[in-house]
Amino acid sequence: MSTATLSPAAVKADTPIPLRAHLRHTGALIRRNLLWIRQDPESMFDAVLFPVVFTLLFVYVFGGSIGKSLGGGQEQYVQYVVPGLLAMMGMNMAQGVGTGFNQDFNSGVMDRFRSLPIGRGSVLFAKIAVELMRMLFATAVLLVVALLVGYDVGSWSGLLGSVALSALFGSALMWVFLTLGVVMKNAQSVQAMGFLVLMPLQFGSSIFAPTQSMPGWLQAFTDYNPLSALADCARGLMEGGPVARPLWVTVAWSVGLTVVMAPVAIHKFRTKS
Repeated sequence: MSTATLSPAAVKADTPIPLRAHLRHTGALIRRNLLWIRQDPESMFDAVLFPVVFTLLFVYVFGGSIGKSLGGGQEQYVQYVVPGLLAMMGMNMAQGVGTGFNQDFNSGVMDRFRSLPIGRGSVLFAKIAVELMRMLFATAVLLVVALLVGYDVGSWSGLLGSVALSALFGSALMWVFLTLGVVMKNAQSVQAMGFLVLMPLQFGSSIFAPTQSMPGWLQAFTDYNPLSALADCARGLMEGGPVARPLWVTVAWSVGLTVVMAPVAIHKFRTKS
């Protein structure tokens, strides 16, 4: 339906949309986003380069020294860091959805979407679905590189569980960055805010190194850091070890962020002038 055929009242009214229509709209928007990636393959560079660069950097630069603290060497560190990097996939892809969403607003694409009689949530759900696909692609690249540097998968079912948990947490973070994408003025502001939030979470966690040697106040932070819980749960699932506590902490953070931020993101998108 052309926007020319819609009256202003029809465009602005929040007419209830059936679930089937929501699903149809979401599917069409997913296809639109995938076609955009096909036309602009450079948008996949982060999904390809991030897992390659981070894996090689931490394994070959820090692997020997940190591996010794784990009672082994580089091989031991590979087994430690790969589940941690797996936990990072959803987080790093989440930041990209915020900048892309902001760019769509500044280019006028979102004004076009909001003028159509489609569910407002469909636009956001489509963004998240495509970003999860990019996350799975980045995870596949990470696993290929990990196998090449000597990673030994202890449990394939645990690996699948870890990927699912990373996707759950990543999708929850995406609602945060979708909100930032709406309220921030430009993509650079979204990136800067993401850097300020994510860097402390990344390096103040057990992703790259054990936390026992950290100062007491930092260990207290890592105990409640959802990335530490996600990384520890991934190691437990893939290598064997305690899983219960890090699992419920990760799920609690994921559900909490989604419950709080999803309505905020949809409301901000609906009311943005």
